[in-house]
Amino acid sequence: MPKVLISDKMSPKAAEIFRDRGIEVDEKPGLSKDELIAIIGDYDGLAVRSATKPDADIMDAAPNLKVIGRAGIGTDNIDKDAASARGIVVMNTPFGNSITTAEHAIAMMFALARQLPEADVSTQAGKWEKNRFMGVEVTGKVLGLIGAGNIGSIVADRALGLKMKVVAFDPFLTEDRARDIGVEKVDLDTLLKRADFITLHTPLTDQTRNILSKENLAKTKKGVRIVNCARGGLIDEAALKEMLESGHVAGAALDVFVEEPAKSNPLFGTPNFMATPHLGASTDEAQVNVAIQVAEQMSDYLLTGAVTNALNTPSVSAEEAPRLKPYMALATKLGLLAGQLMTEGVRRVSIEAEGALAELNMKPISAAVLAGLLRPISESVNMVNAPFMARERDIDVAEVRHDKEGDYSSLLRLTVETADGTRSVAGTLFGDNAPRLVELFGIRMEAELEGAMLFIENEDKPGFIGSVGSALGEAGVNIGTFNLGRRVGGNDAVMLVAIDEPVSEPLLWKICNLDGVKNVKSLNF
Repeated sequence: MPKVLISDKMSPKAAEIFRDRGIEVDEKPGLSKDELIAIIGDYDGLAVRSATKPDADIMDAAPNLKVIGRAGIGTDNIDKDAASARGIVVMNTPFGNSITTAEHAIAMMFALARQLPEADVSTQAGKWEKNRFMGVEVTGKVLGLIGAGNIGSIVADRALGLKMKVVAFDPFLTEDRARDIGVEKVDLDTLLKRADFITLHTPLTDQTRNILSKENLAKTKKGVRIVNCARGGLIDEAALKEMLESGHVAGAALDVFVEEPAKSNPLFGTPNFMATPHLGASTDEAQVNVAIQVAEQMSDYLLTGAVTNALNTPSVSAEEAPRLKPYMALATKLGLLAGQLMTEGVRRVSIEAEGALAELNMKPISAAVLAGLLRPISESVNMVNAPFMARERDIDVAEVRHDKEGDYSSLLRLTVETADGTRSVAGTLFGDNAPRLVELFGIRMEAELEGAMLFIENEDKPGFIGSVGSALGEAGVNIGTFNLGRRVGGNDAVMLVAIDEPVSEPLLWKICNLDGVKNVKSLNF
């Protein structure tokens, strides 16, 4: 039975779902780092919000940990590189609090437009300053979205309902998608020049850090109002303070800050500035939604292998998982075969899918190939860390789809380039979805890749099979199957021999010295 630790305060719905799915769960919020390190080794999964910060030290103490689930969007508190290197899936729940966060952005926009916080303080102080708080309408104004993903598109929908004009800057936004959500796609400079209100809905990356820099803030329309409910660090806070004090920016509302908790900040007390303590996801509905989603996603992964909303490995839906599973087994075996046969460092890997396989999600297939390929050099490699390890080793990975069927309804071909040359292996599924090798180094042959095997590359001449059989028999090694193939029009042949036990080094050398042998490898699947 898998075991999960919930280390942050979370809706009790999460624990209920884990238990209903047959997963043992412990709820221990508020643990110190040392306390977490002391117990994390017992768990297969870790469910967190923002308080727990799983870093390399914690993961090093967790040999059984397979998945970390974040109940929410931001995963800045999780060391994703460390997780990837250790083969731990990192998941988040990007949709559970989308509506809540979008509504908070709209609420802050209204508050800025009508100066609601200042008006409230003034009125409760008995001043009744109607003339001081002259607001602006949002109707007919231009809203500029920086980021038009899930939350940004919801903000756009609400803004369009308010009869605003919406322009959006997002490098990943296609023209078709822009039309579908009713926004005009523009570059950043155009957005800054045209927008009356700007809202930010993008993650914090090297590309987005200080996207509203001093220079970009200077490009905005005089009187612009800015809302950030996404991530601290997207706005240069010192530059924003200057712009507020000069009056160029008419108002700014921030729910997120560079340093949190923001107990102090240069912006605090600045005229026309309002702040909330990272409340974007803080509604009862959102907290229940993200708790339910993280528990369901983690349960699916631990019980079925389905991967949803993963940040460091390809996602595989619960519907896809059963269909992909046999192909991933095939991919792993082909990768493992190639990895054991290559004699030099891998430079390039080409993964080709034909027929029915070409219609499936290729990312998990590729990850499975790499996991098999790299296993001979790392016992800890898996689908999560294999792409990470390939990048570390400067291995170029290409995916190719061929919709047209060849000799098989589906075929997976792996071509590996090393300093020693380029060679390929290919396989398909037989019968009850059993993985089967159908081509080895350009030579047609069929073989099941199971258990201990012996690969022999040899000159094709009479008597060779008998000499191999004799050598194995004299050593007391029982043969399961002989799988043979030879190159048409040439004198090269290959042999895969299934044996009951791995051959010893002396026996391997004996076979290597048989007349006509070009290459011998002991294999294990």
